[in-house]
Amino acid sequence: MKILIAYYSRIDENYFNGKLINIEQGNTEIAAKKIANIIGADLFKIEQLFPYSPSYNECVNQAQKDLRNKARPLLKNYLPSVDEYDEIYLGYPNYWGTMPMAVFTFLEHYNFSGKIIKPFCTHEGSGMGNSEKDLKEVLKNSLIKRGLPIKGSLVKTSESIIEEWIKEDK
Repeated sequence: MKILIAYYSRIDENYFNGKLINIEQGNTEIAAKKIANIIGADLFKIEQLFPYSPSYNECVNQAQKDLRNKARPLLKNYLPSVDEYDEIYLGYPNYWGTMPMAVFTFLEHYNFSGKIIKPFCTHEGSGMGNSEKDLKEVLKNSLIKRGLPIKGSLVKTSESIIEEWIKEDK
């Protein structure tokens, strides 16, 4: 079985326990790399061609506007195909109760029929939001497994919850 870990992650100014802090590696990227270390998988970073502002508050406004408009931002890179993968771990931060719109761009670009999708989401208190329901709507012919919400400010010490989540489905 071939596995892909596709993830969207934010650097720059981020929200941690009520404070704004600049980070050089995003929380979702940290989680994606932890998963890759445990299971051994290909990694693909979902990146917008035109990224949101490095300012957290401006990014929040841009993401909300894109959500309202059902925008599909262009991506910086695309995989040639996802055909070779049986299972996809899909990581993203919780943006306004769902996935960033660039993740929707990624999902709508490929045929995920028959694929197993395992979502994981970083957040600071809002969990998975509606993202699992949204995934089931976008990927009607895929098997969406129970997602893993990871508090972003705790992601660096999240190995045990990630390992348990991976094991529960084996």
